[in-house]
Amino acid sequence: MDRFVSHFVNKLDAKGRVSLPAPFRAMLLKDGYDGIYVHPALGQPTLDCGGGRLIAELEQLVKRFPAYSRERELLSTAVFGMSQQVKLDGEGRFVVSDLMRSHAGVTDSIVFLGLDHKFQIWSPERFAQHRAAAAAQMQDVLDLLSALPTAASPLQAAVSS
Repeated sequence: MDRFVSHFVNKLDAKGRVSLPAPFRAMLLKDGYDGIYVHPALGQPTLDCGGGRLIAELEQLVKRFPAYSRERELLSTAVFGMSQQVKLDGEGRFVVSDLMRSHAGVTDSIVFLGLDHKFQIWSPERFAQHRAAAAAQMQDVLDLLSALPTAASPLQAAVSS
């Protein structure tokens, strides 16, 4: 499977290092990215992390605004200017900087949350709140999803022709 899935809890050591879960390390290797790309999530008290697929998505998002526009500059600052590229050591550990720990409210433990093309780093307390809010809003999401038009499968399209 070529996705970041599940969630894991790991402790930070005294030097601010944490071990990246093995399934997430494997995904970064498949993605061909050497290390982890980390930036403060937009509008959430968490960190967005990933490799080449995350960076490609961010580039596409930024390019939706005209070059040199105020909006493009602001978004570029948020996702590129505030980002960090971190390396894993031989044991799969990396340092979560003070700036990033402060944004995510991380102290001694980290929740790694897989989200398909990226993963997030949460404090356990904030993750518990996020998970509860997501569960509470799931019916609204399902209602919205059921109202969206569905794409015809290739088989349905062939039969309709």
